[in-house]
Amino acid sequence: MLDSDRRKLLSALSHGAIFFSSTIVSIGIPIAILLVSDDPVIKQNARESINFHINLYIYGVIFGLLVLVAIGIPLLIILFAVSIIMPIVAIVHSITKPEQPYRYPLILRLV
Repeated sequence: MLDSDRRKLLSALSHGAIFFSSTIVSIGIPIAILLVSDDPVIKQNARESINFHINLYIYGVIFGLLVLVAIGIPLLIILFAVSIIMPIVAIVHSITKPEQPYRYPLILRLV
């Protein structure tokens, strides 16, 4: 496998892991890719994916608590849409521009 193809595959896999499950398994795939890969672009994509997953969990808990105030339901719907759309954008970016890591907008970078 060519280095470019490997970069595309692992970067897209780290961003697309969120579609495998909504549990901790989806964050385990980017962590494994981060630990195994030597490529700096793949590592940056894996870190960004981990940060996106962590942010989704944090926002989900906060918006879930806001359901008691009735504003949480629309926020949870928006969060659900973002959790589907943004990884798709990241996958397309990883495939079309494999030399450049994708950065999710408006997230906290904790890792």
